[in-house]
Amino acid sequence: MTRSIPRLLGYATVGAGVTAAAYVGLVTGACPIDLGIGRRMRPLGPQLVEMAAPREVVFDVIAEPYLGRTPRALADKLRVLERGSDMVLAAHFTPLGGRLGLVAQTVETVRFTRPERVDFRLVRGPVPHVVEAFVLSEQAGGAGSRLAYDGEIGADLWRAGQRWCELVARQWEQTVAASLATVKAEAERRASSQGDAGAGQPNTDGAVRDERGRGNRSWPP
Repeated sequence: MTRSIPRLLGYATVGAGVTAAAYVGLVTGACPIDLGIGRRMRPLGPQLVEMAAPREVVFDVIAEPYLGRTPRALADKLRVLERGSDMVLAAHFTPLGGRLGLVAQTVETVRFTRPERVDFRLVRGPVPHVVEAFVLSEQAGGAGSRLAYDGEIGADLWRAGQRWCELVARQWEQTVAASLATVKAEAERRASSQGDAGAGQPNTDGAVRDERGRGNRSWPP
């Protein structure tokens, strides 16, 4: 009996280590669980954001870090793995906080349909299923645009999957809301700069330009 105690403690330590490693792998997306059984789904959103900017400007703000050169300010948040003309495979990084400093990584396909839609589909992450969309529409009278976000998230293993879905979805929606706030600020800044340029002195062919409206394409602000 005395000899078995150290052995049991060893088993318990190994078991705890394996459980901790599995949890870290799950929350960071390094070891996702995709069994295809007992899947439970949950909606994401909707979130609606009104923007005082043309739809084309909002679309460009969203698309440029993916289809163009990724700004240095996003280097620790976004990495484009493969890039096509209207679709990319991208890795997104989200700090989870806490003492361990964990960072969740998701890999998604992002498809762009100019100027009205951006679709996201999860390839790898903390859950096996996520689809999302940004749908852009013009406001009446051309005063601005509206971005509508919605999607769905799913996890396996019945009730356990449903609980995990709820935990992940809350963080997911908070991250999306923060991203949309950044998009809104930058789109409205660009629209305002273009308006200021339009109020400047016209050149010989009727176009207007000033220093604030020339090639200012950084994002986020």
